[in-house]
Amino acid sequence: MNILETKNLSASYGSIRALRDVNISVEEREIVAIVGANGAGKTTLLSCISGLLPYEGTITYQNETFSGKIDSNSILIKGVVQVPEGRQIFSELSVLDNMKMGAYTRSMRDNIHKEINELFSFFPILEERKHQKGGSLSGGEQQMLAFARALIAKPKLLLLDEPSMGLAPVIVANVFKLIKRLNDEGITIILIEQNAKLALRISNRAYVLENGEIQMSGKSEILARDDKIKAVYLGG
Repeated sequence: MNILETKNLSASYGSIRALRDVNISVEEREIVAIVGANGAGKTTLLSCISGLLPYEGTITYQNETFSGKIDSNSILIKGVVQVPEGRQIFSELSVLDNMKMGAYTRSMRDNIHKEINELFSFFPILEERKHQKGGSLSGGEQQMLAFARALIAKPKLLLLDEPSMGLAPVIVANVFKLIKRLNDEGITIILIEQNAKLALRISNRAYVLENGEIQMSGKSEILARDDKIKAVYLGG
């Protein structure tokens, strides 16, 4: 069953057309990767889905159809949570307070402290650093904090924008293990990732976005064997 579907989704920045008639679907409990070069429109797509950018066409989430623009708070409350490119944590707040910020849209907050303790078992380094300012963490630790803050918001659909950016290879491997673990826990994920090899390895299906248009789509394991994909995105 589809949790999300876009139909003829187009978006612009002034006179610049960033997306053109993009049609994607995401089934519950899938990881769907969106791969493409810088400037292909990947982040713009997430911005439309999360309510940060107006668009033409329609977005359907859990059988509710939106057109024109989604209210970002409303879609967050409905369970669509984005971990943005660059993590965007609150650098002057403590790790603990950053995590608490993930719950600001929730109507029921009774279990926040219990959930934070559960997340500390998931991210033990964050418990060690819980009283430190978010800005004092390493890049990998900030990525963990961004994930933890998102999980406090109780996502049904998690939007990940370039989670490997700026991280050392060993940290990237851990981040992708975490993404797989979150999916195994039942969270549906849209993964925007310039590292196409990793994205296709972890995802169920993928879309290739070029110049704002979907050029290819299919099962990730099949796309990973496609000659064009290998030549352009996988280093031959």
